[in-house]
Amino acid sequence: MHRPIYLDNHATTPVDQRVVDAMLPYFTEYFGNPSSINHQYGWEAEAAVKKAREILANAINAAPEEIIFTSGATEANNLAIKGIAEAYFEKGQHIITLATEHNAVIDPCKYLESLGFEITILPVQKDGLIDLNLLEKSLRSDTVLVSIMAANNEIGVLQPLREIGKICHEKEIIFHTDAAQAIGKIPLDVQTMQIDLMSLTGHKIYAPKGIGALYVRRRNPRVKLAAQQHGGGHERGMRSGTLCTPQIVGFAKAVEIALLAQKQESDRIIKLRDKLWQLLSAVEGIRLNGHPTQRLAGNLNISVEDVDGAALLLGLQSVMAVSSGSACSSTNIAPSHVLMALGHSEKLAYASIRFGIGRFNTEAEIDIVAAQVISTIQSLRRLC
Repeated sequence: MHRPIYLDNHATTPVDQRVVDAMLPYFTEYFGNPSSINHQYGWEAEAAVKKAREILANAINAAPEEIIFTSGATEANNLAIKGIAEAYFEKGQHIITLATEHNAVIDPCKYLESLGFEITILPVQKDGLIDLNLLEKSLRSDTVLVSIMAANNEIGVLQPLREIGKICHEKEIIFHTDAAQAIGKIPLDVQTMQIDLMSLTGHKIYAPKGIGALYVRRRNPRVKLAAQQHGGGHERGMRSGTLCTPQIVGFAKAVEIALLAQKQESDRIIKLRDKLWQLLSAVEGIRLNGHPTQRLAGNLNISVEDVDGAALLLGLQSVMAVSSGSACSSTNIAPSHVLMALGHSEKLAYASIRFGIGRFNTEAEIDIVAAQVISTIQSLRRLC
């Protein structure tokens, strides 16, 4: 049966066969619990986890002991935000974030707000970028955390992490970034960017779902974090629970593969993205969402004037797998909060498409997709 062309790589990615191959022995042969330190099976698993921790740490210029494994970026975000709020409660109860953040950041902040914390949600500029002057003006003596994502999951915009980190550290405020969409795709350095907490996930870079990590800075400054899950003291006491060795091995392998070909892969995908935009932008009434160049290589997010959003996606679904926003809020019928933050009307926000171009997409697929999108738009407009 014909399957649609997959262009939803911001939602998730297929697991790379090389990642699968690396994982397989840890299901059946090296299946020990990495916390079982009294026999060979445990030692084998522990060694695999240690190597994976080193790979992830090297990828972001951190120390291995600063990597805390989680079930994904959502858990990592919750651990970072709630963990800081609890650990630094006596210092202050003010947190700053951005209107275009993923719900895995916005919702924990709203939860803390219900407990009495004060949350400042900064607007973005029309291109999706943060206003650094506004950020600086919003910092207070009781601000304990700034959480700004590295790469937006809907519009692909890359925030200026180095500048944000500098502003936060000058005021001795902890800086957290959700880098779920960024790891393996853009250079990340927690030292030069002065990042204190970084959330990561595997399934955006061809690793399995259900595995992620949180970087927690140990010095300059040493970041305190209150555990949100208890029961055994695993991961330096910050995240209890038996580690899933196969997934951890797969995550590390995926990062390793991505870093080896980061520049070449980025250049290839940018060519595909730019070709798709060149073809689509020839149609009147198609808008690009987000900064034109300061964005993920594989991201193209457009809004289409004078068409019904539901009808547009319906007309495309037999040919391509795309989305109108975040997969994590796909059950929500409200328009994308990210696109609304850019100043879009509800109608225009609904009539939007997020293309996520990935490792296994080809130029021939881009040609087919562009032709179908254009044809569908023209058909819908004729019906109006």
